[in-house]
Amino acid sequence: MKRLLAAIALFACTIASAQDYGVVNISVCNMRDVPQYSAEMVSQAIMGTPVKILQRGGEYNWPEVQTPDTYTGWVHKDAIAYMSAEELHEWNVAPKVVVTALWSVVKNGKETVCDVVAGSRLKYIGKKGCSYKVALPDGRTGLISKADADLEKDWRKNIDKSADAIIATALSMNGFPYIWAGMSPKGMDCSGYVRAVLFMHDIIIPRDAGPQSRTGQRINDKDALQPGDLVFFGRWDGETPRVSHVGFYMGEGRFIHSLGLVKIGSFNADDPLYDAYNTGRYLFGTRIIPFTDPQYSTTETNPLYTM
Repeated sequence: MKRLLAAIALFACTIASAQDYGVVNISVCNMRDVPQYSAEMVSQAIMGTPVKILQRGGEYNWPEVQTPDTYTGWVHKDAIAYMSAEELHEWNVAPKVVVTALWSVVKNGKETVCDVVAGSRLKYIGKKGCSYKVALPDGRTGLISKADADLEKDWRKNIDKSADAIIATALSMNGFPYIWAGMSPKGMDCSGYVRAVLFMHDIIIPRDAGPQSRTGQRINDKDALQPGDLVFFGRWDGETPRVSHVGFYMGEGRFIHSLGLVKIGSFNADDPLYDAYNTGRYLFGTRIIPFTDPQYSTTETNPLYTM
């Protein structure tokens, strides 16, 4: 009996260790700096995001994960569908539905299966009337309205990565709440807002404002800014920029950013939306559109989405 129990334990350990990956299984997964609910939130990941399991917490309740933008944090086990490398590959190559509405729900008849947010990815099973039949990473199934989602292959074919399209997406969340470490339409911090908007156009950039400021083409002259450029704020420490805030430049001296809430500000003193505070701490801009920087990736090129 002892040998049998030992064999069972070894088998369970082998299975657990083989599940080195996972896919986010809830609409918005909170990532924390230590494995407990009361810990500080450091970032988020949305439904359908593949992750690498770095280590498992006590009693497997809190795995530490790494997201496609290489950010790490601890999440509750119920937020992740554990997978082996082979299972993640099967998930990655399966046809998908991409949520294009800011938020929606997956239903099974009158029953709600789950909520989803913009950018979420679900496995495509088929069509039923005005809905797509989809599967979640853990296998649950339901229907999502075609008005709120698109087949990934069609979405990729039609995705608009122009500055005008990106600014339109940024404006669609005007007035949404600021949440420290948030990265979804449910609430976002400054860099999470930029990251979420660009992800809706299949551009994956670093999570935080500092790393974001070190990619793209530096624009030092404020008068040379173009719509769609990222604008960075903070302070100078000698010749070193200490970046603490970011937003999108809209043109005509205006920018949109998340601070308290998503809102529009202006560098122009005669503009009703003049933002003296942020104008005073403006550092520089960077240009990422057209999308050419090799430090950025997409869901077609990022290692976790393509393995």
